[in-house]
Order: sequence, then C-alpha cells, then structure tokens
Amino acid sequence: MLAIGLTLFHPSRDQVDDIVRRYAGSAHPVLAFDNGGLGPVDRMKLEAAGVRLLSAETNVGVAAALNAVVEAAARGGADAVLLLDQDAQVGSDMVAALAGARDRLLAENRPCAVVGPVPGRANDAAKPPRFRQRPGREAVGTLLPVEFLATSGSLIDVAAFRAVGPFRADYFIDGVELEWCFRAWSAGYGCWMTREATIGHRVGGGTIRAFGIEMPRQPLFRMATYLRNSVYGWRLRHIPLPWKLRQLAYLPLQVALYWRDGGYRPAVLRRLAQAVLDGFRGRLGRPADAP
Repeated sequence: MLAIGLTLFHPSRDQVDDIVRRYAGSAHPVLAFDNGGLGPVDRMKLEAAGVRLLSAETNVGVAAALNAVVEAAARGGADAVLLLDQDAQVGSDMVAALAGARDRLLAENRPCAVVGPVPGRANDAAKPPRFRQRPGREAVGTLLPVEFLATSGSLIDVAAFRAVGPFRADYFIDGVELEWCFRAWSAGYGCWMTREATIGHRVGGGTIRAFGIEMPRQPLFRMATYLRNSVYGWRLRHIPLPWKLRQLAYLPLQVALYWRDGGYRPAVLRRLAQAVLDGFRGRLGRPADAP
C-alpha cells in the first residue's frame, strides 16, 4: 500500500485549499504533519477531506516531521510513502509513475531506498537542483541512479527506511535528504530518479544571481543551518570525498554571494561564521533562531 505524506509549516489558505482539491477522496491514505501555523479552520478543512493530521505542537524541523509521517504510515500498513512539501506541484500521473518505477526496481532485485521525479523550475524560483548520477552505476531504462534526491516528491520504501534508519532530526531542515541518501547507498540501497515524472521545485523566496551562479534567497537561519550541516557532513564516512571537495570549493562562494545580497552586514557574516564553527564542533539540533 502506498501512502502520501505532507509536511506543513504556516501554509497559506491557498495551499490548504489546493491540498484539499488534490487529495479529497484520494485512493491512497493521506497524512500531514503540522510543524506549526495551521489554524483551526484549515485543520477542519483538511480533516473533512480525509487528511490525517499529525503534530508535535511545535516546530520540530523537517527531518523529525518526515520521520513521524513515515512511521505513522507504516503503522497503517503502507510499504511506501510519497513525501511532499505543502506547495509541491504534483502532476496527476506522478504517483503512478513513481510507484511503477519502484515496482520495476524491486522486480529486478535492485534494493531501492527512494524513487523521485525530475525536478523542474517552479515559476520564478531558483533553478532546480541537478542531481548527479551515482558513480559506477548504470541507468535502468528511464531510471537514473543518483547520489541523492530532494525529499519533496520522493517515494520512500518503508523496508529500506527501517534498514537505513530515520532522517537525522538533529539536522533540523537543510541537507537532510543528502545525508540520508548517501547513507542509503552505503547500506546497499539505491536512490533513483525516473524520467517519466517531473515536479516543480521551489526553495526559498527568490533567487540570488551573480557570476553565473544561482542560489535560493533564504532566511538567515536557513542559510546558517545549511552551512552547519554541510560542514558537519565532512566528518561522515558515508559521504563521498568528491562531494566533500566540491562543497569545499562551492560553500565559500555561496557565503560571499549571500553576504553581498544581504548588504554586507557584519551580523550576517558573524552568524554564518558561527554556523561553520558549529559544524566543525558537531553542535547540531534546532537552531536558536529557527521560527
């Protein structure tokens, strides 16, 4: 059985209404984790549409919310869970395409942790991430083995989730999927992208562009958490050395562009420098300035 799991954080009225339109009467169980900001009227709308709501009554971060959704779906009998953000632009045929791709991989005895769609640009959002092919792995028809996938749009295999372990709750939000997918590969489970499905991908609230580089414009705590988790990831053996070296070259450029976009404010640079130091020291968990 396949379940659909949504993560919510201060969703707009339009986003809630879109979820109701998409999933009312769904053939699949639909669960949603409220990480904060869901009002009583919107809660009633979702429940009336058959969405099962979960909540810790505080913002526990994306990773913990995803873990709760997968575990709740598994207890309900699901063997696969499609994870989606509250603003995910899901095509009508995406669910079937992802489920079919997973079935093909399992039929060929290829252990599969996750199958995801090709990311596309969502309106004026930053360019979607480009997922690199896993070195030493060949494509299987329209299925491409990739190093990692964004969580939104990912069809997670529950048995693999049990074997690989949960998403790192101490990462809180950024880099969660990257670390988990590298961990899945190291445990013998593949991460695959199917060319038969696409999804609009949005990160942040705008785009920072300079010197041929595009990166999402995000709140300071998000950028700091991304830096912290990236630097901490250099300590993890299952994250490949080539990836660490690419980040070593790219992260300083991102810091410079973000600081420039923020008007070269000293407080911004201090916050980012502290995040790097926290990463080196292994000080993870919920950022103090998280909403």
